Amino acid sequence: MPAKPPAAPPAAARRLMTVAAATLIAAAAAPATVAYAFPSATVSPTAVAPGGRVALNVAGCGTQVARVTSTAFGEARLTPGNQAAASLIGSATVYDNATPGAHRVVFECGGPGGERVTLSLQVTTGAARGGTGGSIGSMSPGQIALGSALTAGALGAGVWVMRRRAAAS
Repeated sequence: MPAKPPAAPPAAARRLMTVAAATLIAAAAAPATVAYAFPSATVSPTAVAPGGRVALNVAGCGTQVARVTSTAFGEARLTPGNQAAASLIGSATVYDNATPGAHRVVFECGGPGGERVTLSLQVTTGAARGGTGGSIGSMSPGQIALGSALTAGALGAGVWVMRRRAAAS
């Protein structure tokens, strides 16, 4: 008896594969367009008690050094976090006598006169407040949408593979 040729995937499976392929293409193109469009910076945690330490990070500068200034901690220099200098990292200790309230944190790519990003650091009277912990607080709506699309595509592909495996049994 001759072997049957494999059946063409159903229309729903073809659509799923098309969506998955488009999502992968968009994900591959996104870092080049999103990460270097304008520098982005983070201060973690965003609320800290006097004497506490904050982690400072800026990406997309295109330089090997950045300067950070604030009335909460003075000045800090950021250095490359990796070989390509896509991310500059550092830390600072908030003054013991820092006044409670919001303090501006200014990141300058390449030092004074470079591209600037300004964030806010909340100095509290006691222990630091809880929150997103830096997990999504600094993400743009585009980054959240892209991550959601990738997650949905992965879940859909997993369901499709499991259903196909069960049908083959």
